[in-house]
Amino acid sequence: MGLKSKLSAQIEVKAKNDVFHDVFRHKPHHLSTMCPVQAQGFECLEGDLGTVGSKICWKYTHDGKQKISKQIFEVIDEEKKIMTVREYEGDIVKEYENWKVSLHVDGEGEKDLVTWTMEYERPNNNVPELTSLLQFFIDMTNAIDDHHVKARDV
Repeated sequence: MGLKSKLSAQIEVKAKNDVFHDVFRHKPHHLSTMCPVQAQGFECLEGDLGTVGSKICWKYTHDGKQKISKQIFEVIDEEKKIMTVREYEGDIVKEYENWKVSLHVDGEGEKDLVTWTMEYERPNNNVPELTSLLQFFIDMTNAIDDHHVKARDV
């Protein structure tokens, strides 16, 4: 058993929070248009997209390298606007065990917030925390937000 880690970031967004939940649950294939620096491809491998148990595959760029992540939806809570996916095959789980990420979108009064939470296990202290991957999610969120704000303002 490895060293358990948990990292999270909360980003205030200008686009309505429903946009983020909808994009990641129902329209992830649009991400390569919204944030092409981060996401280059998406495929639904098994099941109905956006349902618990469905399997997806991402092609993305992280730390300047092309990577792949095959994930399974573990949690989808429409009311609370929470989704959790776990990587079962790909570049992250080659080095980190039990990696999963949760997306929570929330309107807090005047603010709309997107929260990313990653949980994983590092095999030992020599394996770094995934802070650059958390920054990847922050950058992707900002790119999606910019895309929707520009579309709204047109």
